[in-house]
Amino acid sequence: MATAALAAAVADCRRRAVPAAALSRTSAAFLFLSVVAVAAVVSARWIAATTTTLQGRLTRLPTTAAIPAATAAALHPEAEHPHPQPPRPSPPAPPPPPALYSVSCPAALLNLSHSHPTGTPKISQTLARALSSSSTCLPPPPAAAAAAPSSNRSCPSYFRYIHEDLRPWRAAGGVTRAMLRRARLTATFRLVVLGGRAYVQRLRPAFQTRDLFTVWGVLQLLRRYPGRVPDLDLMFDTVDWPVVRAHLYRGKYADVMPPLFRYCGDDRTLDIVFPDWSFWGWPEINIKPWDALQKELKDCNNKVRWIDREPYAYWKGNPSVSATRQELVKCNVSITKDWNARIYAQDWFKESKAKFKDSDLGSQCSHRYKIYIEGSAWSISQKYILACDSMTLLVTPKYYDFFSRSLMPIQHYWPVRDDNKCASIKYAVDWGNSHKQLAQRIGNQASNFIQEELSMDHVYDYMLHLLTEYSKLLKFKPTKPPEAVEVCSESLACQAEGLEKKFLVDSMVKSAHDVGPCDLPPPFSSHELKMLKQRKENSVKQIEMWEQRDLGA
Repeated sequence: MATAALAAAVADCRRRAVPAAALSRTSAAFLFLSVVAVAAVVSARWIAATTTTLQGRLTRLPTTAAIPAATAAALHPEAEHPHPQPPRPSPPAPPPPPALYSVSCPAALLNLSHSHPTGTPKISQTLARALSSSSTCLPPPPAAAAAAPSSNRSCPSYFRYIHEDLRPWRAAGGVTRAMLRRARLTATFRLVVLGGRAYVQRLRPAFQTRDLFTVWGVLQLLRRYPGRVPDLDLMFDTVDWPVVRAHLYRGKYADVMPPLFRYCGDDRTLDIVFPDWSFWGWPEINIKPWDALQKELKDCNNKVRWIDREPYAYWKGNPSVSATRQELVKCNVSITKDWNARIYAQDWFKESKAKFKDSDLGSQCSHRYKIYIEGSAWSISQKYILACDSMTLLVTPKYYDFFSRSLMPIQHYWPVRDDNKCASIKYAVDWGNSHKQLAQRIGNQASNFIQEELSMDHVYDYMLHLLTEYSKLLKFKPTKPPEAVEVCSESLACQAEGLEKKFLVDSMVKSAHDVGPCDLPPPFSSHELKMLKQRKENSVKQIEMWEQRDLGA
């Protein structure tokens, strides 16, 4: 090959009449380059072979596929004379699912002779009967869930307010018996948990079945996380309004600051907020337990697209409970004025007579916009309204519940001025109908928040973390009060009737949870709280500026 190339080069050079000396030098150079190229190829092959050998030496032993059969037999003589090998151990079987709980009612508690499968007694006696009868409670389930693996998921951001709600007592050095006695002044019931058992002392009657379903929720928590709920002693007030005024317990008076649990709070009080009773059902007005209702609301959202819904703001409720709701009624459409609102007064007495045919919450997701307005205090309707995919028009609130403090204006809802409701509602609807994609996005973000971050899994985890952090502050060892009676799922479900029984059974935890709760996030720093407050205020001010500019208000 080199000779042919050389001959060709010579012929070419002759044609160009190149001198012989130049030809000699060119031929020598070409020969030298050819030798170098051949040497490079040979060297590369030698380096590759050497590298393979070195790699083999660096490993423990070469594989039999990379060495001759004879060498492989020498290294592994059992390959020529195989011996029977013991079978490899099979991987450990996954742990069995938690055993299902069952409720067995003694014959004396069945109440079958006066059960009302579709109705509810006017005044519930379920909790009263359970507290006045002899205990039928079985030993609590074994604490297998105490060692359950972590869920490896972080709790939603609103869990951080657990630290804020308990901060006053942490700063005071803990919760004393004197503080607890102070909380008793307005409490509806006292709850003590000892070794996974619940004991209740009823201090005064509650409105409807609030105390029954709140106690029931704690009992389901004990079933879901056996062995995880610590011993504790607390007072619970089921009335709407928070009463622990912060300014009364400063300085030396912090020693008697009452740790009072309830469903809502405000910026001037220290009440410890807890999930409300309706998460397990509200039989008096036929509101199903949240786990089932949440799924129904999601299904109803998929039936009517946002763009196909009525382009107005919808509200239905009881206007007689507060002045601010009575003012809202004035925003309803009339012959002379249309504020883009469709307001419907709810008469619960008539609804109960009609078996609640016109109060189905899922069927109320038919408008592009829904109005949330507080009643005498906070309202449980907030979660149902936010779940509708409609853009929520939220009239300036005074109260908060355990999850609502993480809602952000313009992200989860549109703020409506309380002092100019009608004009503010009309502006919001006009803006949404002119910015359909943005309005729909706000509705979707709120609905996603409710579906993903307010599941019953998170409700139970919030309860567990709150009660755990609260128990750490107790400066005394909880003991059973003489007046307290043990209650359990059996003693309540077996005593109940009608819708009460149905909702209790439907919301009953069927087995222990096989993983631990979500991971509690750290407390807010003072800077983070300041920035959150400023962000909310700036968003509300932005909307008000738009309204003033366009309405001249």
